[in-house]
Amino acid sequence: METIGKYRVIKELGKGATATVYLCDDPDLNRQVAVKVIQFGHDSNAMSRRMRKLFLNEGMVAKRLNHPNIVRIYDAVVEDDFAYLAMEYVDGFSLEEHTRIDKLLPMHRVMGIMFKCCMALDAAYRQGIIHRDIKPANLMVSAGDEAKIADFGLAMNMNKDMDRDSTFIMGVGSPAYMSPEQIKGYPLNQKTDIYSLGVVMFQLLTGRLPFRANNQATLVYKIVNTDAPSVTSLNPNLPEGLNAILKRALEKDLYGRYRNGAEMAKDISAVRYQILEDDDSEQDARHFESLRRLEFFTEFENIEIWEVLRVSVWREVAPNVTLIREGQRNKLFGVIVSGAVEVSIEGKILCRLGASEPVGEVTFLHPSNDLRHATVVTQAPTLFLEINAAALALSSEELMDRMRGALLSRMIGRLREVNKIAAAHGETSVLAGKSSVYQSKPGSGGGLDSLSLELL
Repeated sequence: METIGKYRVIKELGKGATATVYLCDDPDLNRQVAVKVIQFGHDSNAMSRRMRKLFLNEGMVAKRLNHPNIVRIYDAVVEDDFAYLAMEYVDGFSLEEHTRIDKLLPMHRVMGIMFKCCMALDAAYRQGIIHRDIKPANLMVSAGDEAKIADFGLAMNMNKDMDRDSTFIMGVGSPAYMSPEQIKGYPLNQKTDIYSLGVVMFQLLTGRLPFRANNQATLVYKIVNTDAPSVTSLNPNLPEGLNAILKRALEKDLYGRYRNGAEMAKDISAVRYQILEDDDSEQDARHFESLRRLEFFTEFENIEIWEVLRVSVWREVAPNVTLIREGQRNKLFGVIVSGAVEVSIEGKILCRLGASEPVGEVTFLHPSNDLRHATVVTQAPTLFLEINAAALALSSEELMDRMRGALLSRMIGRLREVNKIAAAHGETSVLAGKSSVYQSKPGSGGGLDSLSLELL
């Protein structure tokens, strides 16, 4: 398309299932605008009628909203076969780009953006408008981390009689971000947007959704019936104060949830000012590169290493500090990034471990027993990546499988070395040189008893 109405097309910005967005010149005001075009088709089927209704709704609703953190609508035109909205062009990115564990924004930036979104939702609510489709793709960010809420196509006008409001459509929205009452098809108020924003905030801080499932039916059940994990259980580096904010935002009982965006913004600001506003993205990149170079993580995918970073704490430990003591009960384990430790049992040295070696993995892998059977003491200044076992248990299945595989491989390697040492001090075998080779029959479950030695 070269022109859309009076607007001259510069380029296509994006294309979805129902609409295409173009960057255009506005000749009247000498500015760039984003123009969203929807094709209705030549028939009058139910989908075309619904799209026309949603389009008209977005134009009418958004024109009423004048807030720096809400995308402005300048023009709305409906033709027989298509319609278009001319809106404020946001030269930036959507938060959808930063929901992956390896693409997370620094914590202080997330808090600032969420604060502005809260205030924008509060402003919309004061105009009687509920968005109903808050999700990362509808939250834009421009220069200076200015948040911009977009796409009010599913918005509801609370000031109208809902029994006769043709724009009031039950069950709309994106399932993973929908509130329990929205899923149930109950009447909605402003608190449904607060819930959805809480889901977005949870995802931006942890790299995962609060509720995950392999199918939509299970997802819906979890949203309605189960509690979300605390964010600090998934990312131990986050401040404890965020747990209370997200617990209240994701509260299933409407009476316990934040009443409006301003109330949530107040709590966010209190936590935000406790956070050092240093850009920790450079530190994250350094930590990632450090782990990428370690032999222990050779088989890990990049995204899995980013997951490890989010469930771990970096410890700088002085020499002669006990990391693990015999007789203790805990699941502490981790990987030595640099430095060295000494492992002993009852005061006798068992081995010394250096960079890339896991520590405490036997107790972590044991299904029921958390009793420690060895003592681990640092020999030199040591950088220790302490992995939070509880947070790891909530991580992706791919990471759990990769971590177990890496730890078991290292344990087997150590066991073989111990077997060699034990054999060197054993008696000479009379049978080894005279015995025949055992041939296993196909399909048989034959095997040999083995000696298992626990190192840590």
